[in-house]
Amino acid sequence: MRGIVASVLGRNYVGVDLSARQIAANIEQGKLIVPGNQPTWIAGDSLTVVPEIGLEFDFLVGCPPYFDLEVYSNDKRDISSMSWEQFLAVYRKIIFESVKLLRQDRFACFVVGDIRDKKTGYYRNLPGETVKAFADCGMSLYNDAILVTAVGSLPIRVGHQFGSYRKLGKAHQNVLIFFKGNQKHIPQLFPEENEKEHAPANVEKVANEKKYRTRKAKS
Repeated sequence: MRGIVASVLGRNYVGVDLSARQIAANIEQGKLIVPGNQPTWIAGDSLTVVPEIGLEFDFLVGCPPYFDLEVYSNDKRDISSMSWEQFLAVYRKIIFESVKLLRQDRFACFVVGDIRDKKTGYYRNLPGETVKAFADCGMSLYNDAILVTAVGSLPIRVGHQFGSYRKLGKAHQNVLIFFKGNQKHIPQLFPEENEKEHAPANVEKVANEKKYRTRKAKS
């Protein structure tokens, strides 16, 4: 979906995924939705593919596996099937190689969520490890947003675990934004856009209707 959105916005996108099946599905979706500007998807291990891409990018975006919260495959290259120590080592290496492809004075966005150690029940602090990994590459945490996920049956599901162990259920993910370079350059590189020019037609219509009602009330 990230590739499709990028193409709709007129951007060029290169994505890497270990699952050949997922890549095939992405390509078919791209042919239907954005036939004139299809994203580039590469099936393979990011650890080996990313260093060989040979391109520079203006934005880096990723949503890695949340360690063993969901094990995607038995592939030895799949970091969701590794030990925590192996996961962190490979994860940090992938981030390092990805940041090398990012141009100076550019942003990166990683969506991550914390997971509990299945043996101890304590959180592993994946967001914190992600911040450290980017910091070691020279990218500082610039923004931290919260993505609220659908609550649905969460109150029912957490009933037992809270009653027995006082564990809360998670209904959010962290959207971590990092910056590479000198933040003083941001106003020149990313000038403030004209809000009226980019506002959806219905938003402008509502604004005009409010102005009309205000003038009518005063008359």
